[in-house]
Amino acid sequence: MNRTSFRFMFVFGIFGMCLGLSDAWANNLALSNFNVDQENTIENTMTFSFDLAQNNSWRNAVNYDAIWIFMKYSTDGGVTWLPASMAGNGTNPSSFLAPAGFEMVVPSDETGLFFERTSLGSGNISVSGVKVVWDYGQDGLSDQTALAANTITKIFGIEMVYIPEGAFFAGDGNSSSAYRFKQGSADNDPWYIQNENALSTASGASDGYYYQSTGGNGENNSGDVFLLSNSFPKGYRSFYLMKYEMSEGQWVAFFNTLPTDAKRTRDITGSDLGGKNSDGVVNRNTIAWDSGHPVTQATTTRPDRAMTYLSWPDLLAYADWSCLRPITELEFEKSARGKDVNAVVNEFVWGNTSYNTAEAGEISPNNDEDGSEVISDTAANINRNNLAWSSGDGRAGGAAEAQKGALRAGIFSRNGSSRATSGAGYYGNMDLSGNVAEQVVTIGRQEGRNFLGTHGDGRLSTLANYAGNATNADWPGIDNMDANRGVTGSIGSGYRGGDFNAASTNIYQTSDRTYAAKDPDSENFFQRYESGQGIFHSGRLGRSAP
Repeated sequence: MNRTSFRFMFVFGIFGMCLGLSDAWANNLALSNFNVDQENTIENTMTFSFDLAQNNSWRNAVNYDAIWIFMKYSTDGGVTWLPASMAGNGTNPSSFLAPAGFEMVVPSDETGLFFERTSLGSGNISVSGVKVVWDYGQDGLSDQTALAANTITKIFGIEMVYIPEGAFFAGDGNSSSAYRFKQGSADNDPWYIQNENALSTASGASDGYYYQSTGGNGENNSGDVFLLSNSFPKGYRSFYLMKYEMSEGQWVAFFNTLPTDAKRTRDITGSDLGGKNSDGVVNRNTIAWDSGHPVTQATTTRPDRAMTYLSWPDLLAYADWSCLRPITELEFEKSARGKDVNAVVNEFVWGNTSYNTAEAGEISPNNDEDGSEVISDTAANINRNNLAWSSGDGRAGGAAEAQKGALRAGIFSRNGSSRATSGAGYYGNMDLSGNVAEQVVTIGRQEGRNFLGTHGDGRLSTLANYAGNATNADWPGIDNMDANRGVTGSIGSGYRGGDFNAASTNIYQTSDRTYAAKDPDSENFFQRYESGQGIFHSGRLGRSAP
C-alpha cells in the first residue's frame, strides 16, 4: 500500500454538448472524458464512456479494492440532482464494457456499480473506454426530456475495500475490560461471530455473548439479554468499506448537488450545536459556504483532508445520497482484525500493541498541504494527542486554527510501508484508528439494533424544514415522531477508533468500546467542542456485497 492522495472524483457531461470536465482532483482517482456514447430511444437508455485512473490498486488472494461508481442527473440545468439508474444488474450487464482484466458488478437495486480487478495484481490503473448504461426510462424520463440540452449528468467514484465473508473475533480478551466484547461476566474471551444468524446475548459467567455496558445514557446494562436479528449486519457476510475516511472534497461535491433548503440543513459551517460556526479554518477544517447567498457553491482549500464537524445525520445523508450505508461496530472490528485472525490483547488496528505518534514538525514538504504531503517519520502511524502542527499549514506565520486537527486521509501510507507503518486495518482500510473518530451503529441500544443494513436510494427528504435528511426507516436516528422527516438524531450510533484530540491510548485500540454506545444526543457531546473535549468525527460508509 503506497502513499496516496485524493480519494474521490466526479466529472459531468451535458447532453448535446457532450462536455466532460476531468482531472479536477486527479492524483489518486480520476474519472475523465465522460461523454455520451450512444442513445437508444427504443430501450430508453443512454450509454456513457469515460476513462479511469487510480493509484495503488490491488487484488490478492485475500481481498481487493474497488471503486463504487454512481451517477446523478438534472433536468433543470443543475438545480436539482437525482439518482440515475443503471440499465441491468449482475456482472458486466449487456452494453456495459469493462477493459480486459476488470469487471463491473451492478447490485440488484441498480443504483451504481463496483469497478474492480478480475485477476491478481497490484499497482496503478489507467484504462479508457469504460462504458456504463443509464436507464432513463426507469427513472421516469421521456426521450424528449432525457435528450434535452438542459439535462446534465455527473458521475462519482469512491474508493472501497472488499471485506470477505468469514468468521472473526470481536473483543480481544483484555482483562481490564474497557467495555470490550467478552463471553461472560467472568470470561474475557472474545466473541466469535461465525455466521449472520440471529444472535442473543447472555447473562452468564462464561461461554456466551455477554454484553458489557459502556455506561452511556439509555444504553443496555452489563449482562442484559437482547437479540441481534439475522438482518443486523454482524460482519460475517462480505461487504465493501470505504478505503479512507470521508474527505472535505467528498463532502463539498455532495453538498453542491443539494437544493437550497437541503444545503441549509446540511451546512456544517453554521452555529448549531456541533457546528463549525465559521467559514474560516477551524481545527484545520477549511469548508466554507455563504448561507446568505445559497446558490453559491461550498468550497474547500484542502479537498483530501479528512472531514470534521460531521454529525450522524450529516453522515447518513451522504450515505443515502451515495447509495451506501452506515457500518456497525461489529463490522468495524472485522475490518480492523480480519477473519479468523486471533485477537491480541490491547492490539491496535494494525495488528500489534505498539504505536508511533506523528510529531508536530513532521509534515513534509514544509509548505502548503496540497495532497502530496507525508509524515517525514516513516515509522509514524497515528495522529493523536491534539498535536499543534508546526509544519505544513501550521508552520510559522500560518493560522493557529490550521495547527491542530485532522491530516489528509491515508497520510501514513507510502512506498514500501507495511500494515503497521501505514496504520492500516487487516484488509487495507486506512486510518481506522486516530485522525477522526469512526461513526458506527451500536449494538448497545435498541435504536441501533433496529438497523437492517438497508442501502440508500440516492434520494433525500424534501419535506419542509427537513430537506436533506436520509430517509431509511431502519437507520439509527430516524425521527421517532414522523419517519418522513428522515434521520434527525443520533441515538443508536456511537464511535470507534478515537480521534486526533484524544490523549488516552486505549481509545485507539481495535476492541475499545468507550464511546461505542454514547451518541451526541444522549451525551451532549456537541456542546463540549469549545472546551477542547469534543469528539471530532467524520466517518466511512459501506455496502453489502452483491
